[in-house]
Amino acid sequence: MTLTIVLLGAAALIGIGLYGALSQQSFVMLMMGLELMLNGALLAVIGFWSLSLGGMPEGQLLAIIVMAVMAVEMAIGFALVVAVYRKRQADMTESIGTLKG
Repeated sequence: MTLTIVLLGAAALIGIGLYGALSQQSFVMLMMGLELMLNGALLAVIGFWSLSLGGMPEGQLLAIIVMAVMAVEMAIGFALVVAVYRKRQADMTESIGTLKG
């Protein structure tokens, strides 16, 4: 597998995630689009690490840190979605005019 193929796969994931994040109205689908974009970025980082740097340990550490940040980001995002739903009974992005009060 070459670096070009890995980067094309990463670009495809980022593109699909961007489309999903911009075109969906549901909070959950928006979060899934963001997660796909982060997975594409992580795939690009791992591809660069593995295929160009010769597998140095710094790349593994960066990938683990990115995965931990992704998990924290999704947990906080879903907690916010649940809080908004409980407060306003809104599950679509257009249902919320402002985030005041």
